[in-house]
Amino acid sequence: MSTRRTFIKQSALASALVATGGIPMPEITDQPVINKTVISTWNFGINANEAAWEILSKGGRALDAVEQGVKITEADPKIQSVGYGGFPDRDGRVTLDACIMDEKGNCGSVVFLEHILHPVSVARAVMEKTPHVMIAGDGALQFALANGFKKQDLLTPESKEAWEKWCKEHQYSPMKIDRDNHDTIGILALDAEGNLSGACTTSGLAWKIHGRVGDSPIIGAGLFVDNEIGAATATGKGESVMKMCGSFLIVELMRNGKSPMEACKIAVERIAKHQPDYKDFQVGFLALNKRGETGGYAITKGFQYAVHNGENTLVDAEHLVKE
Repeated sequence: MSTRRTFIKQSALASALVATGGIPMPEITDQPVINKTVISTWNFGINANEAAWEILSKGGRALDAVEQGVKITEADPKIQSVGYGGFPDRDGRVTLDACIMDEKGNCGSVVFLEHILHPVSVARAVMEKTPHVMIAGDGALQFALANGFKKQDLLTPESKEAWEKWCKEHQYSPMKIDRDNHDTIGILALDAEGNLSGACTTSGLAWKIHGRVGDSPIIGAGLFVDNEIGAATATGKGESVMKMCGSFLIVELMRNGKSPMEACKIAVERIAKHQPDYKDFQVGFLALNKRGETGGYAITKGFQYAVHNGENTLVDAEHLVKE
């Protein structure tokens, strides 16, 4: 894979050959080297990255890559925190939230959506076919059906069984988000044209109050893309991310010169400063800048993210709480 470092080395070698009469000096331009990259949350991001990379590697658009990437996760019944097979709310109903954002600042979102396998694609339809950004509840379902999406039951027998067990054994409080209970998949991509896009999709907190919506479908909280600077996404306790507009904050920090890792770390520190109970929950952030540099940071140990820039690798994120 070509990088700026290898370009500099190759240019130096070429200059040496020119000096000795070896070869003609190639024309040097100021065009940056674009490093195609896709990054996504948690270990299930590995499969999402593969689908996204297939599009990027063929010169495809970052927007298409992020949509196809998270659709893999949405359709997997074994992932009980996103899409089909997601844990229901406390009333036994699977409700989904998703958003998507492209390189031009266009965005679409659906919240409290039931019975649709791919909420991210409905969010894209909102972005491309309406003047709106967000559609909710029954209105989102009506919009999806009117645009060719099919209604289906998303509650699998396994998730129903888990919900029924919870009803017998627990008080009505949502499941804690931690290393054993993942939630959102957020994904960011940089394509060969140097354009960024992102998507975020979830079934939200298990056993949540019916109607609860987290940060995942909210532009600026669960996801934000600025094609001049970079993109960011969040996972974990959505209420905590919404309180500080996490993804927007990270992009603005990168605008002011911070690396993706530094920006994510500052955002986590902001949560710790203003939310005293921060040790009781998990939040993780991911960021990707225009150079293809990535970073991730979390409150506590256990947050993993997947990075694909030619090789698809799983990374254990650094974290604030060391105990």
